[in-house]
Amino acid sequence: MGRLPARLVLGLAMLALAGAPAQAQDGSGGFIAGIEDLPLMAGLVEDAAAGLVFDKPEGRIVEAVAAGPVERAAVKAFYAATLSQLGWRPAGEGAYTREGEALRITVSGEDGAVTVHFSLAPD
Repeated sequence: MGRLPARLVLGLAMLALAGAPAQAQDGSGGFIAGIEDLPLMAGLVEDAAAGLVFDKPEGRIVEAVAAGPVERAAVKAFYAATLSQLGWRPAGEGAYTREGEALRITVSGEDGAVTVHFSLAPD
């Protein structure tokens, strides 16, 4: 089998890169829109239409919603473990603080059909 022409290889590479951001929305992980360092748990898909990002002098306000066929306990365990590694300190059930910001994560629904609401506001 011969070598592929350079243009074909470049074109295929560009197609692969162009598709990369969409992969974060298919339940494979990624980050929450507006909170660039808050990971989206694998299995969850963010609902972009339900999100809100608002910057004001006192700080940013971000509301985001994600859903997926995951278990409630898995969501809580994922964020409890992950957020502490990112500098967030626990501040109650589903609540975290870091650098003047407060993050609340609310998990609803039944196992296999979970909705997660993320709310970030100045502390």
